[in-house]
Amino acid sequence: MEGTVAAPPTRSDALALLEEWVDGEALRKHMYAVEAAVRHYARLMGEDEELWGLAGLLHDLDWERHPDEHPHVGVARLRDLGYPEEVTRAILTHAYPDRTGVPPETPLERVLYACDELCGLVHACCLVRPNGIDDLKPKSVAKKMKDKAFARGVHREAVHRGIELIGLPRAEHIRNVIDGMKTVAEALEVRGADMAVRRRAGGR
Repeated sequence: MEGTVAAPPTRSDALALLEEWVDGEALRKHMYAVEAAVRHYARLMGEDEELWGLAGLLHDLDWERHPDEHPHVGVARLRDLGYPEEVTRAILTHAYPDRTGVPPETPLERVLYACDELCGLVHACCLVRPNGIDDLKPKSVAKKMKDKAFARGVHREAVHRGIELIGLPRAEHIRNVIDGMKTVAEALEVRGADMAVRRRAGGR
């Protein structure tokens, strides 16, 4: 109908897009983890949880298909689909400065940047603990952050830059990310029960 404004994309739309573009289970879990952490911050800050969640869920949409052009191809597709500029710009900023010239400035952009790499580190910490995320403390994550041989794929400089951007004490930021990830711990398979299954499967 003429004059009708298209409804903004929903989380269901975003999930369908993720499933279309992302095959790897590990990357999907990372995207779920970042979404959960960003949503947690939205609740803490009184922001739009649904809007912020879209940025967290889709930030690595094109990583498998277009790693050399990430995140530009994904952002172009999201813009074609009518995703809000707040979401697409935040996704561009999460790859600053290595891949884009768009620095994180808004609260959403700072939170997404600060949660991305740290979620990867927290997830890795969970996998080497008997109780997974159940009793994970910030000090344990901070200790692993200093161990350059642990979770080598986690960009430590980005983690430190994210802590500066978020403007919170390191331990508080880590705690917030852990708390956010706990809300999807079952999907991430990082609970103590999941670790027990892993041990049994490994014959340990």
